[in-house]
Amino acid sequence: MTRPTRIPALALLLLAVAATAARAQARAVVVNRVRLSERQLTDLEHQYQVQVRDGAYWYDRVSGAWGLDGGPTAGWILPGLDLGGPLPADASNGNTGVFINGRELHVLDVAALMRFMPVYRGRWWMDARGNFGAEGGPVLGNLWVLAQQRGLQAGRAWSSYSGDGNSFVGGDGNGCTYFNSHDYGTGSSTSWASPGC
Repeated sequence: MTRPTRIPALALLLLAVAATAARAQARAVVVNRVRLSERQLTDLEHQYQVQVRDGAYWYDRVSGAWGLDGGPTAGWILPGLDLGGPLPADASNGNTGVFINGRELHVLDVAALMRFMPVYRGRWWMDARGNFGAEGGPVLGNLWVLAQQRGLQAGRAWSSYSGDGNSFVGGDGNGCTYFNSHDYGTGSSTSWASPGC
């Protein structure tokens, strides 16, 4: 047996191992149910000096709100970023009948809003400055102004429970938002904290 026969076999084995290792290190970041490319992630992290954790997220390009797929709002980033697909109506698995920019709000989003304003079922819009109104209509108010008037200011902790007491969302007022939900029927629970924690 000659050495040239063994070298190609060894080279193929090394290429297969290298390809497997490269696939294992590939990032898995999904926004609005579309996986971001390695290039998009690199550009995003470099431009905004952030580290994006692997996971499935929703993102509202109009307001800058974001959260984990299936969950309530976790925080706010710059609006208008070209990330993922269109915002799905069911991005938060909401069942509240309250829609903002096409996303049906999670019960904890509604509970957080109810801390400083009445919330009505329907379709609403909201921009990144906090202005809001009925879908297709004029500005009716500003969420940030209403929140400040009710004492929800930067640096002040806040929290809200769902009506059944099984879910909790809160924050420290400085960029940290956290969520905990427990289904006593199944014994399962879900919890997470935003990158600001």
